[in-house]
Amino acid sequence: MKELSTSQVSTQVADGNSVDAAILSRFSARAFLNKPVEKSVLEDLLQVAARAPSGTNTQPWKVYVLQGNAKDKLVNEVCDAHNAMAANPALAADYAEEYDYYPSQWVSPYIDRRRECGFGLYGVLGIAKGEKEKMHLQQQQNFRFFGAPVGLIFTIDKVMGRGSLLDYGMFLQSVMVAARARGLHTCPQAAWNNFSKIIYKHVGAGDNEMMVCGMSLGYADEAALVNTFKTTRIDPSTFTHWIE
Repeated sequence: MKELSTSQVSTQVADGNSVDAAILSRFSARAFLNKPVEKSVLEDLLQVAARAPSGTNTQPWKVYVLQGNAKDKLVNEVCDAHNAMAANPALAADYAEEYDYYPSQWVSPYIDRRRECGFGLYGVLGIAKGEKEKMHLQQQQNFRFFGAPVGLIFTIDKVMGRGSLLDYGMFLQSVMVAARARGLHTCPQAAWNNFSKIIYKHVGAGDNEMMVCGMSLGYADEAALVNTFKTTRIDPSTFTHWIE
């Protein structure tokens, strides 16, 4: 990858309509076409995403790109572990995430939005409450990267502070927006965090690293029923406070 100089980057003029279109057309795709993504395309979008801001320019992200047999081997082992946990819930203790992605106690309005998302997705798929086997199989699609040809694993050095996770979020958004600019779709996935012990040995991550999340990337199957599900967004007037 050829690095852009400071002067080259500063002269880039964003097309506001294109930027908005990339952001507004992004959704969490849960079904992908069996269509490969060229390495040069991945290199290009990561080059662009690398311009994401970070505190004092620490750039704390580490990215592992899985394709082909390497991806399949990880998928198979994690799916086996996921099935074993379903058969014996006590095994969940062996696969604890390294940081609390979600709150230990849910309160409104966040629990309401979470339920709307979950019920909405299962509703589209025709999965009724209590259909545990169907829920399990749908959840396992996470660990198959939803059929995407590219699986991304993101880690961070454990020495970094919580502010670096804020930086990381801006990097992840940049990856997803850059992907949309190239006709690709993504699905960011915290579900992978529980299986970090398995993941580390597959990608060669060091003891000093911590899972941030995984991500599916590829060409979305626009005809798939699951991809007709779109989450809602609250109006900015709900979360914006004008101080004058």
